Amino acid sequence: MKSLISLPVKVFRFYYDGFRGMTVGKKLWIIILIKLFIFFFVLKLFFFPDLLKKNFPDDRARSNFVIEQLTK
Repeated sequence: MKSLISLPVKVFRFYYDGFRGMTVGKKLWIIILIKLFIFFFVLKLFFFPDLLKKNFPDDRARSNFVIEQLTK
């Protein structure tokens, strides 16, 4: 049982020590996280409007439309 508990701890320590020792890698991870933020949050706001909210007045009409589309 001790080996099962210590395995996640060993994995965590392995990655923690690896990330702590990085210099260039930290900057690259920051760039990656900023890019992901831009892709998923900023672009969604501008390029993917809420079409259901725009085309249907209430929740009942939206849910009926979705059910009809799923059961076609």
